[in-house]
Amino acid sequence: MTTWEYLTTPLIVHNTAAILNNWGKQGWELVQVVPNAEGGLVAYLKRPLTDAAGTTNTGLDAAAEAARRFED
Repeated sequence: MTTWEYLTTPLIVHNTAAILNNWGKQGWELVQVVPNAEGGLVAYLKRPLTDAAGTTNTGLDAAAEAARRFED
């Protein structure tokens, strides 16, 4: 059975494609985009916790680093 890890990230409207492409390159699949309480958008993403070879993903460290690039 596939196990998943999940991520939520804010989307900056003028940079949505770049943000999603960045996550996609790291193996994240977009599940849904929903509005947040402040009127912005939040993306929900998932990826397998292990790949087909049984290797564990690097986890959320890479995700946290990528998120920091979009905070400024």
